[in-house]
Formats: sequence, structure tokens, C-alpha cells
Amino acid sequence: MLTIRPAAERGRVRLDWLDSQHTFSFGDYYDPAHMGFRALRVINEDVVAPGGGFATHPHRDMEIVTWVLDGALEHRDSLGTGSVIRPGEVQRMSAGTGIRHSEQNASTSDPVHLLQIWLLPERAGLPPSYEQRPVPLDAVDGLRLIASPDGRDGSVTLHQSVDLWAGRLAAGSTAARPLAAGRHAWLQVARGDVRVNGHRLDAGDGAAISDEPRVEIRAERAAEVLLFDLA
Repeated sequence: MLTIRPAAERGRVRLDWLDSQHTFSFGDYYDPAHMGFRALRVINEDVVAPGGGFATHPHRDMEIVTWVLDGALEHRDSLGTGSVIRPGEVQRMSAGTGIRHSEQNASTSDPVHLLQIWLLPERAGLPPSYEQRPVPLDAVDGLRLIASPDGRDGSVTLHQSVDLWAGRLAAGSTAARPLAAGRHAWLQVARGDVRVNGHRLDAGDGAAISDEPRVEIRAERAAEVLLFDLA
């Protein structure tokens, strides 16, 4: 079974410095039919204007993954971490018992375009932590593991039974992952157009997939996708 979440139906917030589209309920956008999927709670597609950003704010008991599509995002947190995240890198922050952080566009001339992803942790009260790793997607044919419970194959470590795969696919190319019995998947199209198990998805679309043995992706044109394998 595959259920499409169309990009045009997402919640949206527009400010002078931010254009944010919410796949699931978030902030002032509330839709009881779209509260998340399995452990996946938030996918926000954000475009932050030059010089703009999110002032220091708190989180707790959430696994937060940041994936930058274009531009550069500056991160600072109460653990003392300071970094800039660019395309080809993945960041994971475990809020745990409590963390404060800020996210700012690192450029005064160009916007930054990113996906911010929240996942429920396996348990509350974990110690806060931060991790950032390079992801050489251009060197991989198909999908690359970028986050996992055990940090295997150079992925960042998630405190949840989720494998997160990313891929940049040339037009006409394909990628596939098996889906074990009892597991579920969410496919998010960051850009481009794809067919997933025969269904067309465009940029910004998502799809919940259950009771399928395999997720098969074909790029109709050059595409970038994230695939979540969820308990």
C-alpha cells in the first residue's frame, strides 16, 4: 500500500526571512490526519533568506536530522558545538534531556534550502549529543545510508530503529531497497520527479509505504530523494 502526501497540500509559513512547508503538523499548522508516520514526526522544507535564521530555542526528547540541499547553514548549541552544514553533509542532534541551539543562514547573499527532520527517540531522557558527517552521494550509484541505529557504513547514529537513505538519481536511473516484513517506509522527494512502485511523485511530495516487499524508485528526471525504513 502506498499513500501519497502531495507537496501542494502541506502546511506553509511565510515570513520575511523564511518560507517553510510542513509535511506533518508543526507549530501553528495542525492537521489531525497528518501527525507523522511511525517514528517520523516532522519533515519541514525550509528556505531561509540571507542573514536570516532561527534564534536560540530549546528541544528535548527528539532526534533531529538536518539535510541541506543548497547553501550553508550555521549551527550553534548549548553543548558548545559550532559548525556549518553544506550539501553533501548530514547532521544529527539528539535533544534528549534538553538542548538549546540556533540555526542561521551562513551567507549574507544567498538563501539556504534544507530539510529539517524530527524522529521520536527510542526512549526519553537520553543525554544530548551532536554528530555531523560527510556524505559523498556523487560517488554512489543509487542510495547511500546516511543515518542508522548502529552508525554503520559511515552513517550518523540515530537513537531509533530507523535507517535513512539518501540518493541523487540521474534521469532514467533506478534505485531499490527491500522492505522487511513488519517494516514501513517513507519516501520524500527533495527535488526532481520519480516513480515509486509505479506511482509518480514530484518535488516536495512524500509517500507512506506499508505491506510492500520492496521500494523501487525510478527518476523521471534528475532527482534527490530521502528514504526512511521504519519500524
